[in-house]
Amino acid sequence: MFSQSAAQLFVPDRSDAEAALRRTTHLGVGAHPDDLELMTWHGIAACYGSRERWFSGVIVTDGASSPRAGRYAAHSDEQMRIERWSEQKQAARLGEYSAVAALGFQSSQINAGPNRELVDDLVAVLQATTPEVVYAHNLFDAHDTHLAVALHLIAALRTLSESERPKAVYGCEVWRSLDWLPDSDRCLLDVSSSEPLGTTLASVYESQIAGGKRYDLASVGRRRANATYADPHGVDRMSAVEYAMDMTPLMDPSVDIQQHLVGILRKLSDGIAARLLRFSW
Repeated sequence: MFSQSAAQLFVPDRSDAEAALRRTTHLGVGAHPDDLELMTWHGIAACYGSRERWFSGVIVTDGASSPRAGRYAAHSDEQMRIERWSEQKQAARLGEYSAVAALGFQSSQINAGPNRELVDDLVAVLQATTPEVVYAHNLFDAHDTHLAVALHLIAALRTLSESERPKAVYGCEVWRSLDWLPDSDRCLLDVSSSEPLGTTLASVYESQIAGGKRYDLASVGRRRANATYADPHGVDRMSAVEYAMDMTPLMDPSVDIQQHLVGILRKLSDGIAARLLRFSW
C-alpha cells in the first residue's frame, strides 16, 4: 500500500487492516511519533470508548534524528527509530486507535520540495479511511518538517473528489501557539474532559521525556493556558482547550495557500492597527 520499504501499519485490536482503516472517522496526520499525542487530543477523545467513531493516525517520518540525552544519549538513530515506534504503538493501544501507519520517510526526502510518493501515500490513506475530520500540523508551524507534512497533506486532499473530502481539516498547535489567530480563523476545541487521557498518552514517550524534552508537561500547560486566556472578560468555562487553524477551505485547489495565509496575517495587522487608533489620544 505504501511506497517506502520501512512503512508499517499497526492495528491495536488486531482487526483486519482494511476494515480498521475503513471504520476510521477521525484521522490525525503528524510528522513524528508523539505529534498525534501532542496535538490531536480532540480527535482521540471523540473516539475513545466508542464503537461508532474511530481514530486512526499517520506518522510520516520515524523521528530517528530527534535530540537525546540521559540514558538515551548514546542511542543510535536506528535504536531511536525502534524505540519511538514502540512508544507510538503503546499510545495507540492506550488511546484505542483503530490503526496507526508509519510511512517511513526521512525529513530530507520531504523538506526539499514536493514528494510525489508521499502525496500518493497520503491519498491512499485518505481513500482507505474517508474520515469525517482530519487533524494536521498548522501552516504557521515553525518546524520545517511539520510544515512540509501539512503541505503534502493539502496536496493529497486536493486530489480527492468533493464526496471523498472530510467535513473539516484542523491545523493544530505544536511548534507555534495559535492564540494570536483572528477569531474568524481560529477553532477552539474543548478538551476539558479528555485531559487525563491526553496526559497519559503524552507521558508514553519516555525517549523524549527522559531524553530532555518535557512535552508531557508542556502539552498540559498549553491547553490549560488556552482555556484561561480564551476570554479576557469572563470566568473560565473550560479547563483545557486546543486551538486550531481552520484549513478546510484549503482543500479547494483554486485557493492560493500563500495568499490565504497572508490574508490571515493582514486581518491580524489591521485589527491591531484599528485598536491602536482608538487609543490615539
